[in-house]
Amino acid sequence: MKFFTVVAFGAGLAVSAPVGSSTDLIARQNPSACFVIGRTALPAEVVTSVNSISGRVTCNTARKTISNVPDVSSGGVSFSSVNFATSGQTPLAFALSKFATPTPLRSANLAAFQRQLDVYLATEAGIRSAGGNFAPIKIPKFFLEMQISRIQTAQGNPPTAAGLQIDHLRDKVLKNAPREAQALLDQVTALARTRS
Repeated sequence: MKFFTVVAFGAGLAVSAPVGSSTDLIARQNPSACFVIGRTALPAEVVTSVNSISGRVTCNTARKTISNVPDVSSGGVSFSSVNFATSGQTPLAFALSKFATPTPLRSANLAAFQRQLDVYLATEAGIRSAGGNFAPIKIPKFFLEMQISRIQTAQGNPPTAAGLQIDHLRDKVLKNAPREAQALLDQVTALARTRS
């Protein structure tokens, strides 16, 4: 039996669809996001991410990447151009080499790092929606988030949200990379200490 929620608002009534219904799932997952290709429910934080990047990300449906997600682009950066899965390296080795920051750190191009993160967030959401294995993509994604936090801090605009702090993101990278070489993990730890 399905139950409907009735909520009174002033003089009117609002009736919502049953929780977990197909309509509810589509509304929460932003069907206008071209990279959300499947019907698997996305966690709330991923939905928030999808909503924040959907206006900046486009899809090339003629080219597929991981789990048949279209090749997404943001500001001229395509996922296929920064795809760890086709590099022949481990996810962390790829992230350390591809998403390295310059010295001094404050001279890094924050917008370029954000565009790279956009395509990673979009592809991860697509993989999740299709029920694919999204564990490997989390390593370079969290690494990119850590790099962005480092750059923002070096440029005098450190993030205030707890989930965007350098040390928190360092721990996210390390937690998701248990099979990576210790030397690579040590590089992540060292980078997290370098904030200028």
